[in-house]
Amino acid sequence: MAFADNLKQLPPITHLRGLELHDEQGALAATLENKPGSAGSVAVYAALAQRHGTIDAAAAAEGLEIYAEHTADARAFPGKHPNIDRLLKLQAEGGRYTVKLLPAA
Repeated sequence: MAFADNLKQLPPITHLRGLELHDEQGALAATLENKPGSAGSVAVYAALAQRHGTIDAAAAAEGLEIYAEHTADARAFPGKHPNIDRLLKLQAEGGRYTVKLLPAA
């Protein structure tokens, strides 16, 4: 399925203004905002955190499947899709991110 179709299968994120990813040392690694252009990534990462409890190599593999055609584009053009690049790196090198959900105001 295409990414747009996969997004429809994920839980809604209307209750979130975004999320934070923290590395294994607890440092803030990234903030994803629930706004056009990144809302899909918020949905993917929130769903992965819900299913796996953390974003690790197994969660990354699932996320790369959800991103569908965008994963191939990210592989072909590193840096174009930083939220997918992050998952590719986890899959290749290991590691883990904890996710902090940011409720909407």
